[in-house]
Amino acid sequence: MKFNILFSTLIITTSILVTSCKNDVKPELKTVEVETDNKTSLDANANYAKAEFTIDGMTCEIGCAKTIEKKIAKMDGVKSATVDFDKKLAMVEYNQAKVTTDLLEETVTGIANVYKVRNIKTVSDFSTKE
Repeated sequence: MKFNILFSTLIITTSILVTSCKNDVKPELKTVEVETDNKTSLDANANYAKAEFTIDGMTCEIGCAKTIEKKIAKMDGVKSATVDFDKKLAMVEYNQAKVTTDLLEETVTGIANVYKVRNIKTVSDFSTKE
């Protein structure tokens, strides 16, 4: 009698395992490109400038540097923005008619009071023709 119960339990367990493993289909991952709003407002005939400045107060790469980079990149008239956490350095390409260095500084310091911008250097009127 015990043998029949043990054998039946073994058969049921095996059949459950076999049937549950049959549907191991992994979902297909798709890459979706997201276009930011400022990319549509870039003017090919505009005068672009490059700004490079130091950001003090960052404590981590993802929480601080990437957040600042994303905020700057979303600004109307910004062509590109990169923040290097290790060097505490931000590099921004922007339309001079829409963005100023004061506005860049306000954006960074407005994210959190701990961020301080210093040593702003600019290069203006460079060609962005590609």
